[in-house]
Amino acid sequence: MCTQKPPHDFSQQLYERYREAFNEYITSKVLPALQEKQGEYMLKELVKRWDNHKLMVRWLSRFFQYLDRYYIQRHNLAQLKDVGMLCFRDLIYIELKKTVKDAVLQLVDKERDGEQVDRALVKNILGIFVEMGMGGMEAYEADFEAHLLTNTAAFYSRKASVWIEEDSCPDYLVKAEDCLKREKERVGHYLHASSEGKLLKEVEKEVLAAYETQLLEKEHSGCAVLLRDDKTEDLGRMFRLFKRIPSGLPPVAEIFKKHVEKEGVTLVKQAEDTATQKKEAKAAAGGGKDAAAAAAITTEQVFVRHVIELHDKYLLYVAECFNSDSLFHRALKEAFEVFCNKGVAGSTSAELLATFCDNLLKKGGSEKLSDEAIEETLEKVPTLYL
Repeated sequence: MCTQKPPHDFSQQLYERYREAFNEYITSKVLPALQEKQGEYMLKELVKRWDNHKLMVRWLSRFFQYLDRYYIQRHNLAQLKDVGMLCFRDLIYIELKKTVKDAVLQLVDKERDGEQVDRALVKNILGIFVEMGMGGMEAYEADFEAHLLTNTAAFYSRKASVWIEEDSCPDYLVKAEDCLKREKERVGHYLHASSEGKLLKEVEKEVLAAYETQLLEKEHSGCAVLLRDDKTEDLGRMFRLFKRIPSGLPPVAEIFKKHVEKEGVTLVKQAEDTATQKKEAKAAAGGGKDAAAAAAITTEQVFVRHVIELHDKYLLYVAECFNSDSLFHRALKEAFEVFCNKGVAGSTSAELLATFCDNLLKKGGSEKLSDEAIEETLEKVPTLYL
């Protein structure tokens, strides 16, 4: 039928009838079967019909393979496989894509609310969106993904507006981390891998970026309270989550800096008060100027020891809670600069540290430390200025 000379070459008629056979079957059988069903039942019918259609395309294109090899190439026409796919796209996909998209989004929302859904069904349906792109992702992105992202933003906007009112900062962050984990898993179960970054970005925007200031400043559970109460696990989670959003970490680092600075200033005040009280007590007891000076020196040595301990504590925070992020190293350094530049009992911080080191080297300090402990302590002193 294809190798005879005109008018007995029926290549064109066969090609046209091939397309007509698909169109007739789709119009008379497939479309009515889909239109009479709704929701999940319609989705299951669509998967079945799509599988049947691919089987039909596979075998019919083999039967008329000769057209593919010669007639189609010579006339630069769509290959038989593509013709079969285009028939399904034009008559089924374009007609039902909105209804299908709405049904899938309904299932996604159900799963987000804790209900179990048929994940395999959703995965198969989304595979159709991908295949309708005929080698590209345009159909999936425009006809499904764009709506999924809008739907996701609306869903988590509603959730976050409730959480921010009802939950403490740590509880809110636990929920935020959990929903990000579940959305990532959702991609693995049935969404296309290319959706992951875009999907998580919507969640981060609605759950984290929109409420960062309120979360950090919550009266009884915000960042300053977590630092005060040494809630290292919650602080670590806070760092991980706010690192995900643009400019999410600077506000956390600023609160950290102010907290360390406040504790340092408190140490300075305590040392000043203690030194003053000891001087007055010695003077009243008739100890003279030398005794008062010795009391001041002892107080200053204690102050330096407390400063070193404070630095050790928050350097560990920087390492363990804030993943040694340079932003938090700088915040720690700037906080120490503020109160280390304040004098205690008439001495500068440099003089205090020098005296402290000299005292250690002479006699191990008042604590009678071992050589190893002395060396370890001396190594920490310069870090206060780094």
